[in-house]
Amino acid sequence: MMYEPTLESVRAHIVPDWFHDAKLGIFIHWGLYSVPGWAPTTGPLHDVVAKEGWKEWFRRNPYAEWYMNSLRIPGSPTVDYHAQHFGADFPYERFAETFNRETAVWDPAVWADLFKRAGAQYVVLTTKHHDGFLLWPSARPNPFRAGYHATRDLVGDLTSAVRAAGLRMGLYYSGGLDWTFNDRVIADIVDLFMGVPQQLEYVEYANAHWKELIDRYQPSILWNDIGYPAAANLAELFSFYYNTIPEGVINDRFTQASIGDGPPDPAAIMQALAQGVLPTPPHFDFRTPEYAVFPDIKAEKWESCRGLGYSFGYNRNETVDDMLSPVELIRSFVDIVSKNGNLLINVGPMGDGTIPPEQAERLEALGAWLSVNGEAIYGTRPWTRAEGVTDSGIGMRFTRKGDDLYAILLDTPQQPNVTLLDVTVSPGSRVILTGYGEIAAAQHDHGLTITLPASLADAPAHAIRIVGGASAASGGGR
Repeated sequence: MMYEPTLESVRAHIVPDWFHDAKLGIFIHWGLYSVPGWAPTTGPLHDVVAKEGWKEWFRRNPYAEWYMNSLRIPGSPTVDYHAQHFGADFPYERFAETFNRETAVWDPAVWADLFKRAGAQYVVLTTKHHDGFLLWPSARPNPFRAGYHATRDLVGDLTSAVRAAGLRMGLYYSGGLDWTFNDRVIADIVDLFMGVPQQLEYVEYANAHWKELIDRYQPSILWNDIGYPAAANLAELFSFYYNTIPEGVINDRFTQASIGDGPPDPAAIMQALAQGVLPTPPHFDFRTPEYAVFPDIKAEKWESCRGLGYSFGYNRNETVDDMLSPVELIRSFVDIVSKNGNLLINVGPMGDGTIPPEQAERLEALGAWLSVNGEAIYGTRPWTRAEGVTDSGIGMRFTRKGDDLYAILLDTPQQPNVTLLDVTVSPGSRVILTGYGEIAAAQHDHGLTITLPASLADAPAHAIRIVGGASAASGGGR
């Protein structure tokens, strides 16, 4: 169908099956901030905000990609680090010299190969972050900083490599913050939306960039961030995108708030962020809660975005102790999928394009698990409930595919006989342990008892396929 430039028309767009099926994407935060690659390891977003408030979060911002903003907050740890290592008068934009020199020899095929081995189905690259630096040579250059873009077409080169590996390509663009157009320091939560450039020049600039990215690279995902200027005609932009890429999807961060209408309501912002989402935009295909965990299945399609550690951009301070372990990553991924979500897990390459080994190791571990258990993940949909438990207290997550149910155990049982509480199989069903084959199973009033093979190896999670389906007994919400 052709979409008209109206919200009514674009809202008729349906999330395509490929996005429901894909489950796993790789987020890439890479830019000038990757050269210093530094931030304090403050801690998890929601924990820090709950205990210390937004002002302290921004002062000690662990997101290394916010280096430029942190550098402008008096007394921040980043100010001290920058003065010590580069000099207090060293301008942020000079990092472009190093970045452009080092990226000249970067090989995008190395990334694409790693992402494919990780089991990812799509990739999302930051084409412009809040600092305004472009990762492609745009026909619409920055009007305030000459040559403020990558000398190499990093967006195009990675797009080609990703598609050659059989994956889909999505593009991130910071439409809501650009500190070359609006240099308001983000020191508290209200500043976040007051910092959105609202001048007509920026509306035309951001729209031109999005249309150029759509025309030139044909992205499967438009991943905007923070918000968008109030005067922009988003219905026109979205219809242009859908008419160009009918199976494309748009995220939920095109929120529009006008400074002319007064400052955004802090209470409304806080309420939305407490739920892990930004205030509702005019239109979206999927939600993007950050570092969020939900107790139940969400009706709306959603995608959890998070770093392996506390930062998205490369942070040389982060160690494995600050990161998800491979076991935690796999179990978190299973939980997200069971609740109608995708996982967009982030890598933060160094300035020269090197993905730190501790990040790559976690992607490799996820891929190894998926190579055995991927059938319980890809192409699945939520069941009647997401969570369950065994008689020995091991947590379970459920997915379904057609008439088949998958019960994924979030640990390795220590006994051969395990009961999946409150699960009743259909008559004639078969039970298969992925990677091992069919196993014995017996139905009881309190659940399904399965017999595991003696050779069962330790793993973060084990997927059990019930061919023919199952139902949840009363009380199954435990």
